[in-house]
Amino acid sequence: MSTPNDALTSPEDRYAARLQKKSSASVLRARIVESEKRNLRDTFDHLSEDDALVRAPARIVAARRRYVLGAGKSLAYATLFAWDLSAGLSQVLLIDEGAVRSIDVLSDVRPTDVLVVFSFRRYQKQSILVAERFAAAGGTVIAVTDAADAPIAAYAHETVTVPTASASSADSPTAVAAVIHLLSTLSIASAKGARRRFAEREQLNRMLNHYVE
Repeated sequence: MSTPNDALTSPEDRYAARLQKKSSASVLRARIVESEKRNLRDTFDHLSEDDALVRAPARIVAARRRYVLGAGKSLAYATLFAWDLSAGLSQVLLIDEGAVRSIDVLSDVRPTDVLVVFSFRRYQKQSILVAERFAAAGGTVIAVTDAADAPIAAYAHETVTVPTASASSADSPTAVAAVIHLLSTLSIASAKGARRRFAEREQLNRMLNHYVE
């Protein structure tokens, strides 16, 4: 009998439970592919009934400033979301502790600001602390996480949950990427001026010679 995914809290635990026993590459491939297919199926079944994925984009579009945060592995998710969202919406700011620092953001939170936080186990304390302070200062927090009772959910106005069960030593990123795609697409689709912004960016891309033709 396999150990439940939520009981395997560290990569070491998951490696010992899933990968330590020798399996052929083809057997392991089949196991991982089936796990990812099931994960996506469960995700879309859940999201088709969960209105959080409808409410969250509305809050993002209504905001004047849109901050995005993720720490550790979740920084990669936050970066992808900010990249996609900024193509159609202005004032999308990734908190990277370099160009945009959390201390600067928290010292100037307004009720019209929204913070989208990606927080997956093992949950990073920084993300939770920033979300707590952001909400306390009057901003809106949207959490994208792996469970309704994840620590970040306590400070979120909307929580979008994404299953990350896996056959690997790493929790699955597959459904997370799908939700990022959905969340950014739904936000941009309802934003006024998105088409004009796309056109202006395309013109600038050509002027700056960004891409291989």
